[in-house]
Amino acid sequence: MLSIIQAAGWPIWPLILCSILALALIIERFSSLRELRVAPPKLLDEVISVTRSSLPAPDVVNKLADNSVLGRVLASGLRAVINEPRITEENLRNALETAGRVAVHHLERYLNALGTIAAAAPLLGLLGTVIGMIEIFGSQGGATGGNPQQLAHGISVALYNTAFGLIVAIPALIFYRYFRGKVDEYILDIEQAAERLVPHLMRFTAAR
Repeated sequence: MLSIIQAAGWPIWPLILCSILALALIIERFSSLRELRVAPPKLLDEVISVTRSSLPAPDVVNKLADNSVLGRVLASGLRAVINEPRITEENLRNALETAGRVAVHHLERYLNALGTIAAAAPLLGLLGTVIGMIEIFGSQGGATGGNPQQLAHGISVALYNTAFGLIVAIPALIFYRYFRGKVDEYILDIEQAAERLVPHLMRFTAAR
């Protein structure tokens, strides 16, 4: 590996940095976008069951908010009804939408960085290719003829950087698309859960 890095020249170092950053982002997103941390399947049913006859205590709502991303959205709706017993449906929806926007921002965190790496890595590889071609052309001509060592180094720089740029970009793009799809699914699940919770909570405002 060290010999490959030496043969690729200095243009490969930005690509190595991109590969390390992309790997860290992928691991972080895999951890943060797990279903249990975002939208547990039975969480909404449990909330509706617990609040079937009365609203929960504040400590229960806090535990719900700490449960997951979906839990924070549902807890915002419960807090809105607890703090304002005569809340209108529009204001309740606004509270849920505000919490939903915060949740979406949390889910999409670092995805733009991963997408940027996927787009930039081939360009960095192309930069290395251009630098290698410059060395190749520089090895030709002159009073003493061509320089085989410089020619070989230029070819190595061009080929290694092109290959490494694609090696970094392709997995980064694949995982970017994968995480984007998961985020879209979670957003849909959160929206549907909020829609189910609104009429359930409005029963308490009507009763009061």
